Amino acid sequence: MTMIESAVLPIPAVACSEPGTVRRHVLSILDLTPDEVLYLARRGVALKHAPTAPQTLRGRTVGVYFRKTSTRTRSGFLVGAGRLGATVVYFGPNELQTNTGESLGDTARTLAGYLDVLVMRTNESVEEMQGFAAYPSMSVVNALSSDEHPTQALTDLSSMLEHFGRLKGLSVLYCGEGNKSAAALALAMSRIEGMRLTLATPAGYGLDAQVLATAQSLAAVHGATIEETHDLDAVQPGYDVVYTSRWQEMGVSKADPEWKSHFHPFRVTRALMDRVGNEGAVFMHDLPAVRNEDVDDEVLDGPRSLAWVQAQYKMWSAMAVMEWCGAGVQDQD
Repeated sequence: MTMIESAVLPIPAVACSEPGTVRRHVLSILDLTPDEVLYLARRGVALKHAPTAPQTLRGRTVGVYFRKTSTRTRSGFLVGAGRLGATVVYFGPNELQTNTGESLGDTARTLAGYLDVLVMRTNESVEEMQGFAAYPSMSVVNALSSDEHPTQALTDLSSMLEHFGRLKGLSVLYCGEGNKSAAALALAMSRIEGMRLTLATPAGYGLDAQVLATAQSLAAVHGATIEETHDLDAVQPGYDVVYTSRWQEMGVSKADPEWKSHFHPFRVTRALMDRVGNEGAVFMHDLPAVRNEDVDDEVLDGPRSLAWVQAQYKMWSAMAVMEWCGAGVQDQD
C-alpha cells in the first residue's frame, strides 16, 4: 500500500444535507472536534486524488469576501468552489454597502438569503465574522482574521498526511513569528495524538500567551506536545518538518525599526535543515516567502521543499471545508 493510499483509504463515504439546513462554521480550529480536524485533513487528500471532483456543492452558492490581499487562499476557495459545482460570487474590499454606512447586521442578514457559504478574510477580529455567522442558513469560513488562520492549518495537515502517510508521531519545528498561521497550527496539532510542535520564535514575537496556554492544555489531554523557545540554537535534532512563515505578516512591518535583527537567527537555511531534521525531513512555508530573508532559495526551491505542494493544497483543503460546511458532507457510520 502506498502512502497516498493509506492516507485516502480511511475516508468514509459522504452524505449531503438538504438545502436550508443549519450550517456549520469554521471560525477557529477550535470550532472543530479532533475527529473533524482529522476528517478534513484526510478529505483534502482524498479530493486531490479523486478521479473527478464530486459535485457536492451543486445547487449551492459560495460568496468569497476578501478585504485584504491574497493569492493562494482566495484562488483556492474560488477555484475549489467551482470544481465542486457551486455558483461563486466574489466581493472585493469596496463592493458591499457596509462601505457606505449599512450596518454589518443588515448586510449579513441580506447575504444569508443568497449564500450557503461565505468565505471571509478581514485581518480583523473574528467577532465580525461571528456577526455574519449569526444567521443559521449561511456557513461562515475564516480565511484569516486577526486571531487565527484555521484553513491554513488544515492545509498544512493535509500536506503532511499525503507526504508521510500519517500525522501521529510527526514532529514539526516552526521558526519565526508566532503569527496567525502558527496559532492555528498549534491549536490543530494540540489535539492530534503523538504530534509535536516546537515554536522557535524571537523574544517579544512569540505566540500569543493565551493561545499558547490553550494549546498546551489541550495537548496534555490529547497526548500531543506544544512548546515554545526563543533560542533556536538550543533546539535539538529530531524533526520531520521545518516550517517557517513570512516575517512581515501581510507585508506589515514592525514598530521596532531594528526588528529584523531579532529575526535573522531564525532564518531557515540548509545548515539548519541538516542540523535539526530527521532523515527525510521536509521544509514547509505558508507563502508568500521573502526569499533569502525568512528562507534561503536553496531550501525553498530544493528537493526537500513541500512549499509548492502545500500551496496547491490550499484548494483541496478549501474544497473539503466548503463541502463540509455548506453541504453537510460528513462521515457515514
